[in-house]
Amino acid sequence: MQQDRQFALQQQNTSTDMTRRQVLRLSSVLGLALAAGVIAPAEVSAAEWNGKAFEGKSLEEVVRALGGAKFTLSDQVSVNGPDIAENGAVVPVGVSSNAANTEFIAILVEKNPALLSAGFHIPAGTEPSVNTRIKMGTSSQVHALVKANGQWLVASKEIKVTLGGCGG
Repeated sequence: MQQDRQFALQQQNTSTDMTRRQVLRLSSVLGLALAAGVIAPAEVSAAEWNGKAFEGKSLEEVVRALGGAKFTLSDQVSVNGPDIAENGAVVPVGVSSNAANTEFIAILVEKNPALLSAGFHIPAGTEPSVNTRIKMGTSSQVHALVKANGQWLVASKEIKVTLGGCGG
């Protein structure tokens, strides 16, 4: 019986070693492919980066950088978050849209150094709702920007911050 347990432990260790070997082998192959230029670093990182949108200093500038011309206030978009955030470094914010064909959701914080905090592409057929945590330097309006049916829709909520998160 003792020998059976030892044999079972040896088999378990052997299968674990094989898994480790397979992981090491795969990571070596991927590393070589990256070094040889077969896989470009851009293929591994984010698919698109819109620097102008993150540099925008007003809601209008961000909408233009994202390809829109104007936006309208909408009751089909809602911003969920605390009325008072005790720590600006981790403020939970959610955005949901009832607008048909929602394809993009962005979260903007008016008084942050970078107005655009996050942007999410919404695949067709999925629920247009996102939840995340953002940094807020001070109390501010938080805007939800939604693109649906080619139109830009906005809703806002004021969130008061008692302890700063962006340089505070």
